[in-house]
Amino acid sequence: MVTAGEVHRRILEVYPEVIESGRMDKGLAFIDPEVIDHRGGTDGDHYGIDAWREKWERMRSGESGFHDVSVVVEQNVATDDLSANVYISRGTHTASGRSYEVRGLDMIRVRDGRIVEHWAVRDAVAMRHQLGLDQ
Repeated sequence: MVTAGEVHRRILEVYPEVIESGRMDKGLAFIDPEVIDHRGGTDGDHYGIDAWREKWERMRSGESGFHDVSVVVEQNVATDDLSANVYISRGTHTASGRSYEVRGLDMIRVRDGRIVEHWAVRDAVAMRHQLGLDQ
């Protein structure tokens, strides 16, 4: 049985490649087709693997796209089916060339080796400020 902590570690390992290359198959292999992604804020909840794919596509395209993305986990707490990370996320906004570095927290619920539920909070105010988008 693959634990939630192991799934969390694996998806974070492939995340930069997904954003850089657009090849999502490795990452989507860890996502359940019926996943619920609790994004919070004005985004609210999103349902299904297609919504997850769209989230990743937005992260790499157009005015909202990023590159040089990395995630460094500072702390992980995990049980068999839940895993939570405190992390530092870094990247470069493709359109402006500006970089960001913000702290975030995310948690996943795993069933049968796939993410079935995801919660995430990051310092969006700091990110917008660093990217010059808060003016």
